[in-house]
Amino acid sequence: MRTSTGSVSVNEIIKAKTVIERYVSETPLTHYPGLSTMIGCRVFIKHENHLLGGSFKIRGGINKMFHLKKTDTLGVITFSTGNHGISVGMAANLFDIPATVVVPNNNNPGKNQLIKETGARLIESGNNFDEAAITGKKIQENEQLEFIHAANDSHLINGVGTEFLEILHQLKEVDAIILPIGGGSELAAAVTVFNELSPKTKIYAVQAKASSAAYQSWREGKIVKSSNETFAGGFATGEAYELPFSIYSNKLSGFITLTEEELLQGIALSFKYTHNLAEGAGAATIMAAFKLKEELKGKNVVLQMSGANEMLSVLKESLKFSEL
Repeated sequence: MRTSTGSVSVNEIIKAKTVIERYVSETPLTHYPGLSTMIGCRVFIKHENHLLGGSFKIRGGINKMFHLKKTDTLGVITFSTGNHGISVGMAANLFDIPATVVVPNNNNPGKNQLIKETGARLIESGNNFDEAAITGKKIQENEQLEFIHAANDSHLINGVGTEFLEILHQLKEVDAIILPIGGGSELAAAVTVFNELSPKTKIYAVQAKASSAAYQSWREGKIVKSSNETFAGGFATGEAYELPFSIYSNKLSGFITLTEEELLQGIALSFKYTHNLAEGAGAATIMAAFKLKEELKGKNVVLQMSGANEMLSVLKESLKFSEL
């Protein structure tokens, strides 16, 4: 299995921006007075949920396919619970590269449909993200496809990093930013950009308690595996990954974990205050900010809304939790 061995840097992120802006527009960074009052700081939400495919991941997918198009690849394959697969399928289609996406059985049907609509081959296998990966690796070896890891890839991370160049252009003073973490590509990209261009900005991560491998790895200072049981696909990984972990592991100001009920509450609050239907990971930053309200008081705080691809049953369940 091959993963990218290139460098992650602000210079490479700037290069990626010149590629990505040909295909996607800058996403809004919106101030929400109601959320600001509730949390006690000036809240700005970066709406990556408005991008093609409904999540931030299309940025990394486009940058990866741009580089792969220069090679003699026979096609690409990845494993995913949804958003990464959607981005790979969509970006591969833009560059006329055949794509295969392996997802777990009983995956979010809405995300499965979006993957199919990109023109990618969809294969369902295993009971979770990690079991789907086993099938994906076998197909990759048998068909000699280029494996696209969800996080261990410098081109993906550099592509995702363009989001943070936009934020620094949109808001002069960013005191803190909160990001959800599954595989860690976005968190690694944020650390890369802010450490160099806005080192005073505090960076916080949030993850589901039911799938907390990244949190446990951060706490232990080494990569560990953990149970992976959350409903929130954006958090559904059972381990941290080497490349992003090496970038963010000692660069965070804090790390919040949320219960499944708190994730549902975040979805409801997103709809109530922003009128956006966010997925579990996408709305988690709101609940994380509430838990950090004393630390964030009076500051300019950016919350990343990473994606919008949630099951209708989850959205309905979340409406029971519209009040804190």
